[in-house]
Amino acid sequence: MKNLMELCYGRPESDVDREEKEVRVYDLLDQLAITYERVDHEPANTMEACKEIDKILTPAVICKNLFLCNSQQTKFYLLMIRGDKKFKTKDISKQINSARLSFAPAEKMQEYLDLTPGSVSVMGLMNDRDRQVQLLVDEDVLHSEFFGCHPCVNTSSLRIRTKDVFETFLQAVNHDYIAVQLPEYQKSATGMEV
Repeated sequence: MKNLMELCYGRPESDVDREEKEVRVYDLLDQLAITYERVDHEPANTMEACKEIDKILTPAVICKNLFLCNSQQTKFYLLMIRGDKKFKTKDISKQINSARLSFAPAEKMQEYLDLTPGSVSVMGLMNDRDRQVQLLVDEDVLHSEFFGCHPCVNTSSLRIRTKDVFETFLQAVNHDYIAVQLPEYQKSATGMEV
């Protein structure tokens, strides 16, 4: 039985009632000697649903993870962006020399990352053995000591050292990343973003 909303060190005591893809994440992190903390919770499909989870994972930067593609659906991207920022395609397209980006089809997410909407995470790159997905990272995420992500399911969240993911995990799963700059949009007195 899961202890909901309680921060625990490492993997669950039992793999019973855990999805195989979640267990594979714990197996790989343990194999790589990457330490992490975990909180189990009700399904968290949106950033709004993650607010209470965020408090438990503090001081981790909570990321939005967006699965994107170019207009021809020939290039796929996983964008990690700080949860308090907004994604605007124009902010990234020029930086990566790509035509307009949009959200990629869920079936491609399943095919390449073994993920479903609401559970998107950098951990899914362990399933992308053919390197079909390019990781894009908001450079502000790289400057944080910890960040939070799902272990390929949206009923648990992890707090992991950022350097462990970008120096150890990505190398082990044969992926690299492109750092991108994403502005922070603020609302003017009229309510318009500036």
